[in-house]
Amino acid sequence: MLDANRSGTATAPPRAAATEPAVPAAVSVPPLPRTGFVARCIRVVLSPYARLSLLLALLAGAASCVLAFEPQRLLTHGWPPQLGGAAAAVVFAVAYGLCTVAFVPRPLLNLGAGALFGSQLGLTTALAGTVLGAGVAFGLGRMLGQDALRPLLRGRWLKAADGQLSRHGFRSMLAARLFPGVPFWAANYCAAVSRMGWLSFLLATALGSIPNTAAYAVAGARASAPTSPAFLIAMAGIAVPALAGTVVAWRKRHHLRGH
Repeated sequence: MLDANRSGTATAPPRAAATEPAVPAAVSVPPLPRTGFVARCIRVVLSPYARLSLLLALLAGAASCVLAFEPQRLLTHGWPPQLGGAAAAVVFAVAYGLCTVAFVPRPLLNLGAGALFGSQLGLTTALAGTVLGAGVAFGLGRMLGQDALRPLLRGRWLKAADGQLSRHGFRSMLAARLFPGVPFWAANYCAAVSRMGWLSFLLATALGSIPNTAAYAVAGARASAPTSPAFLIAMAGIAVPALAGTVVAWRKRHHLRGH
């Protein structure tokens, strides 16, 4: 029964103690103070301009290494005697590709391939190095430079060149390789900034580089006989495309300005 207190209100009897153990309150862990800082650092490192700065640093380092080691000495001192046959061709192709990334002129490398390995093997080795170097440069430009450089394509000529490479990638790159008017490294990085596909770029590079590379390889292989028919034909194969490329570029200048 309920007992009445002096005020006339009823009071309940004391409740039995709870049999279940008390659950402790959840402990809130504050966020680590460095989490936001680390995230900001990651965003800065992966930003377009940070990647572009990394690309420029890599290219500057590669060019410095070329100036320090002077790979052109192979033309005067010859290939190391420890390497021969297929191993030498593979090493030269890899070195060829890396040197093109570091802005070493391809004609010099093509002459060296012909002088060291002869016309046929020199042509094969130089073409392999050409495709390798173009692929490395294209990949570096696409991953590290495209996002930062595409917003800067505001000039009329830049927009026209970007439109040609993006819409007609294979045809445009094939013409650039056949007519040696555009430097090799410039064509690589311009294609990387555009929206050209990998397959079109590599296939056009491989096919378009054959005539010019063959001419230089033959010239390098026959350099000891400058009056031989093979050497003279090779020199004609170098001069005629260069002249044709100059004429085509001169006639296309009005078309580019119109865009």
